[in-house]
Amino acid sequence: MLILQRGCVVRSLAGKDRDRLLVAVALDGQAILLADGKERPLERPKRKNVRHVAATRFRLSEAEMATNRGLRRALAALEPEQR
Repeated sequence: MLILQRGCVVRSLAGKDRDRLLVAVALDGQAILLADGKERPLERPKRKNVRHVAATRFRLSEAEMATNRGLRRALAALEPEQR
């Protein structure tokens, strides 16, 4: 099991965003705040239960997470590797 922390790339297991890659922006007890730069920009991250996400082996740097555009580009580059 990978430990979730800021910058970890996760795959959603449940909800409307199922099978989508998202990035952990912050942790809040049993919940995690996630963003993808498009439907969920950094300004309004999605609050999700940690049981509803699966950690991947990828992690983004603070530079990649600085803007929504950078976040979208980084996640798009990882998407083919996840299929």
